[in-house]
Amino acid sequence: MTRYTFTRELRLLTPAQFKTVFTNPIKASSAEITLLAVPNEMQHPRLGLTVAKRHVKRANQRNRIKRVIRDSFRLNQHDLPPLDIVVLVRGGVLDMDNEQLRKLVEKLWRKLSRRFNG
Repeated sequence: MTRYTFTRELRLLTPAQFKTVFTNPIKASSAEITLLAVPNEMQHPRLGLTVAKRHVKRANQRNRIKRVIRDSFRLNQHDLPPLDIVVLVRGGVLDMDNEQLRKLVEKLWRKLSRRFNG
């Protein structure tokens, strides 16, 4: 049975793990969101999120954005190659509702997979 959980092993946790992604990443981006990724040695992808206060002032808005992205990752993790992915968010996401945000992120997952495989 396929599991759709988001456990600790699917997360980037330490600053060192984030730093490795920023060195020489594969990119997939839109005006609102950028995905940076590097291949990892594991059998599964891992996710790290950065939603800057500078772009999204209110905590409840930052939390909503992170929740939608995490949920999208959780549901699409089995279609993604073994990458460490960092999601960078810019201010434009505030104008999007959850459904628009989810569709954009899923489009970026597919773009990232194509760039990794192709």
